[in-house]
Amino acid sequence: MQTVQSVFARYEELRTRLPENTTRPGTASIASLLDIRDQADAFVFDAFGVLNVGTKPIPGAAKRLDQLRATGCAIRILSNAASNGKAQTVEKFRTLGMPVEPDEIITSRDAALQELDNRLWGVIAAPDDRLEDIPSPALRLGQDAAAYSQAEGFLFLSSAEWDTGKQAMLSASLEQVPRPVVIANADLVAPRSGGLSLEPGFFGHQLADQGVQDVRFFGKPYSEVYRLAAQSLPDIAPERILMCGDTLHTDILGASAQGWKTVLVTRDGVLAGQDPQKFIATSGIYPDYRLERI
Repeated sequence: MQTVQSVFARYEELRTRLPENTTRPGTASIASLLDIRDQADAFVFDAFGVLNVGTKPIPGAAKRLDQLRATGCAIRILSNAASNGKAQTVEKFRTLGMPVEPDEIITSRDAALQELDNRLWGVIAAPDDRLEDIPSPALRLGQDAAAYSQAEGFLFLSSAEWDTGKQAMLSASLEQVPRPVVIANADLVAPRSGGLSLEPGFFGHQLADQGVQDVRFFGKPYSEVYRLAAQSLPDIAPERILMCGDTLHTDILGASAQGWKTVLVTRDGVLAGQDPQKFIATSGIYPDYRLERI
């Protein structure tokens, strides 16, 4: 079982694989995003821990999105959730009571799929993922070790049914024949109603620790997904984009590296029940603002 402390320590171990820290001390506490409405023309939201926890919406989140839209702000959801294609993701937010348009959602899956070449990719995916948006030849991986040998590269979309046995098969296959591994969700964990779930980034970094040379991470804090979001906001300067997230090493570190302003949301996400200032001081990753809920 992962804890907030163990996940934080693991992110600290991985700092050489993360973007450079460009944040500066001086975090201001605010009560609402409306307090800093004049600081941004676009608000970008992480999903898990900011808008929802698992299948439950966070109280007040949908209303706040509507209020910001009504003032003329652009809204984007920037998520490391790579388990579903765009249509399923849009439907998920509508089920949560948050109507969003497809162009308002950018995911790490989007960023990863843009980088695939035409080799045969062994895909690690959720059972209900139809893989309809995969632009390359794809082979779904499970318990069959022969399938791992056939793959010319690996695309890790979801850890929903991943386990240590499958991880061992993947590691052994890569040791026999090195191939690229695309991690389409760089998160180590995600907050769920029952605790913290292990995400593809957790297993990707395990492979890198074991010496696998070509492990490619997509999603926050890595730059590709932020660039996709910025390209969807072509008339807005970086300093007028404000990222709202619950994780220092992904949301805050990555957005700051792009020149965006940042807000750490503390009540429902990875830092729920913790003293955020302790983690801020230890990591040296300073959000511009912090609040409990958006």
